[in-house]
Amino acid sequence: MADQMKIENTKAQMRKGVLEFCILSILSSKEAYPSEIIDKLKEGKLIVVEGTLYPLLTRLKNAGLLKYRWEESKSGPPRKYYELTKVGEEFLKELASTWNDLVLAVELTRKNNK
Repeated sequence: MADQMKIENTKAQMRKGVLEFCILSILSSKEAYPSEIIDKLKEGKLIVVEGTLYPLLTRLKNAGLLKYRWEESKSGPPRKYYELTKVGEEFLKELASTWNDLVLAVELTRKNNK
């Protein structure tokens, strides 16, 4: 039971660690509004609720990595569309490089310990 709790906690921490990277990656191809971002994350098996996403988007915006614009909607209130800034694009490139280095390090470690 305790082991199961430990693994679930570790898995949750790993997901949180890559969430910003995934959000920035989603927005690298085109602007999106939050429910589109959530759908893309779900496709990647990263289940995120709006209560988790909105604070992250705000933090990324305040860091200068994202910007947004409002667009009127025919089916309800205006939508806030997010996109990467130039700083966000550079930040994402650095994250991608770091991610690739980490994946390589983990794979090498796993192979060397078999």
